[in-house]
Amino acid sequence: MTVHHPQTPQFYLTSPSSCPYLPGRAERKVFTHLVGERAPGLLDLLSQGGFRRSQNIAYRPACERCRACVSVRILAGEFSPGKSMKRVLSRNRDLIGRMSTPSPSSEQYSLFRRYIDHRHAQGGMAEMSVLDYAMMVEDSQVDTRLIEYRRRGPDSSFSATSDGDLVAVALSDVMADGMSMVYSFFDPYEDERSLGTYMILDHIERTRKLGLNYLYLGYWVDGSKKMAYKIRFQPQEHLTPKGWERYEG
Repeated sequence: MTVHHPQTPQFYLTSPSSCPYLPGRAERKVFTHLVGERAPGLLDLLSQGGFRRSQNIAYRPACERCRACVSVRILAGEFSPGKSMKRVLSRNRDLIGRMSTPSPSSEQYSLFRRYIDHRHAQGGMAEMSVLDYAMMVEDSQVDTRLIEYRRRGPDSSFSATSDGDLVAVALSDVMADGMSMVYSFFDPYEDERSLGTYMILDHIERTRKLGLNYLYLGYWVDGSKKMAYKIRFQPQEHLTPKGWERYEG
């Protein structure tokens, strides 16, 4: 009989399913639960090994014949935006981002639905109800923050009540060595703003202001157009069999 210490996390392996990034390939994930007072420390440790969080689950790819998914983190202290990224920052000067504890709202869900229906109508999140969305936001036992990006009102510098329409939302974790962007979405009809890029740039600055070293971006998949944008934010490190190494490319 095997006896497990109650504080020892148990890991599980999913069945093979279609890869969402590379056509014709199958994916599997290894995962464990993040519960109790040890959850923040466990997430810190697992993130060093390339795990990501989804609600109270930490997971990472465990595909048998593929190693295309590579964990990526930006070196926040060394990052400096190039010309195109400075233009993105300039285009979004009329926005203000407010960070708070994660609390879902009907306004967020409306924006989420608009984003999913326009960008990922065939994806795994297409059937998420308002209750599913609320669980995604609230179901966390680690230090999770929600950042709402709104049009800046005339008195936004003094009061949030002056803020305008909601245009983007980010759900992010604060860990011992950095921030991790868990999920983000935005108004799909504001293409000229490049809101996805803007939120990453804003998170780099927030990471730096918190005195942390890294912004974790999840997985970069070589050969996947969906993930190609992540390689633009350099300097960055990739998790290799030898550990985290600076990416030169």
